[in-house]
Amino acid sequence: MTLLIAGLLLFLGVHSIRMLAPAARERWRSRLGAGIWKGLYSLLALLGLALIAWGFDAAREHPVIVWMPSSPGMAMGLRHLAALFTVLAFVLLAAAYVPGNHLKARVGHPMVLGVKTWALAHLLVTGMLAHLVLFGAFLCWAIANYALSRRRDRRAGVTHPPGRWTATVLTVALGLVGWAVFAFGLHGLLIGIKPLA
Repeated sequence: MTLLIAGLLLFLGVHSIRMLAPAARERWRSRLGAGIWKGLYSLLALLGLALIAWGFDAAREHPVIVWMPSSPGMAMGLRHLAALFTVLAFVLLAAAYVPGNHLKARVGHPMVLGVKTWALAHLLVTGMLAHLVLFGAFLCWAIANYALSRRRDRRAGVTHPPGRWTATVLTVALGLVGWAVFAFGLHGLLIGIKPLA
């Protein structure tokens, strides 16, 4: 569990610099140069991600159950709800990269909202301590990041260009395809769990 927590602190800490210390971030970026700053940022984030994967895998070898669904029907219902939430998370992830879609125009920060939705989906169906630590940390980070980002946008008067339907349809299609590929294939290969089996 120590490695998992260390990885979360490093990965989410790096991704919180803009949120918690924007002035210091700009000073470091100016002092180091954009290229070195991005390289250092990426290196620390990858190290954090590796520690998360390593620590999560180790923690799953000694599972600690915190809660379980009270009935098979409840477990099945939560699995279906989690599947719907992960579909939405993948669509929001696509919205972060497809320019000119309605979702980005409406929510402003679809990637962070997608992380929030993804984490919540997993918390609905996983009651092991390692899962609660992992997805709970991402959920708390995403809630804080989204709220602060929206507040920063309002203060700065940020407006997003209106969405176009072609971009929105493409966003939804990419999200659905990405979700299907991950849910029916990559999740089992990479994580070792087949969520829809």
